[in-house]
Amino acid sequence: MKAVIQRVTRASVEVDGQVVGRVDHGLVVLLGVAKEDGEADARYMVEKLPALRIFGDQQGKMNLSIGEVGGAVLLVSQFTLLGDTARGRRPGFDKAAPPETARLLYEQVVAGLKGCGLQVETGVFGAHMRVSLENDGPVTFILDSRA
Repeated sequence: MKAVIQRVTRASVEVDGQVVGRVDHGLVVLLGVAKEDGEADARYMVEKLPALRIFGDQQGKMNLSIGEVGGAVLLVSQFTLLGDTARGRRPGFDKAAPPETARLLYEQVVAGLKGCGLQVETGVFGAHMRVSLENDGPVTFILDSRA
């Protein structure tokens, strides 16, 4: 699994002009599921995301986790994170999991993060979405369960 994690002051996701998820302070997590991914990769994300100390403390140092600052997560599925751009001009998506597998693992991450006590908002799996965000910092990290 690959995730692009962005610390935000606000973010939302729209489907067909309707806001389906919104957070005011926290993280936007764009999540891509690979063919080889399984429950262990979902668990890795569930354990790692809430524990990342990427929010500033009183001295401005990144020492606080999302739970410690009372933030929320906007989790959006994004299979294009598995796109291969090494050859040609058109990305290949052979490494991305089939939709039914990706949906199951994505939903496991959603449920796991909620089980950690986090507020979790989502997009609509497989839909064309418009994601709007205000990156705080900017602070952006890439997390790979296979790295």
